[in-house]
Amino acid sequence: MDSSALSDHEATEAVDGVYLAQLAAGEKMSIQHFHIEPGATVPEHSHEHEQTGFIYSGALTFIVDGEEIVIEEQDSYAILGDEPHAAENRTDVPVRGIDVFSPPRLDVPWKE
Repeated sequence: MDSSALSDHEATEAVDGVYLAQLAAGEKMSIQHFHIEPGATVPEHSHEHEQTGFIYSGALTFIVDGEEIVIEEQDSYAILGDEPHAAENRTDVPVRGIDVFSPPRLDVPWKE
């Protein structure tokens, strides 16, 4: 078994105000931490991975197929693989949470 603390991982600013840190990874899934500043936007994108997540602080608005879905503190969500999605922090407080990807999302473009 491997273990590590969030503080062991350096966050990368993937886009303005969006900080991501790759955490643990196994053969079938991986987990990342995110911190999204007020007003920051994750542009529309898609990836082969199923993505599930949990917001433990703040609220995030997802845009999927033109529909806006607000995920609030203590809420979870699931996004199908290859489903285009975007997210915006429309609040005055940072959003913090975790994402789990299957298969593992290790070769991420924002780490380049």
